Amino acid sequence: MNKKKASGGRFSARRKQEAVMRLLRGEDLETLSRELGVTAGTVSQWREQFLAGGQGALHSRKRDERDEEIARFKAKVGDLTMDNELLEAKIEGLEGGLPLASRRSRR
Repeated sequence: MNKKKASGGRFSARRKQEAVMRLLRGEDLETLSRELGVTAGTVSQWREQFLAGGQGALHSRKRDERDEEIARFKAKVGDLTMDNELLEAKIEGLEGGLPLASRRSRR
């Protein structure tokens, strides 16, 4: 493998993948990191990112439009809950802590 880094000292996704694959095939982390001119921690981080991405690809169900709709509804419920809590606090402040019997009916 070419020992030079990609332009500007950065590695392309393909070069990182090649390094991770070498690591997963059993090459020594320290040796590989020295060859690439990066720290062992950097190569380890590439490996963790690579494995996390692979794990995400193995989920049994793909997201669909229903998931997006559910996320929007959950956000809306959260917004409405916050609005209700703020309104209740405002009512409490306006009523000045009067006992429940003194409050007007909400009907």
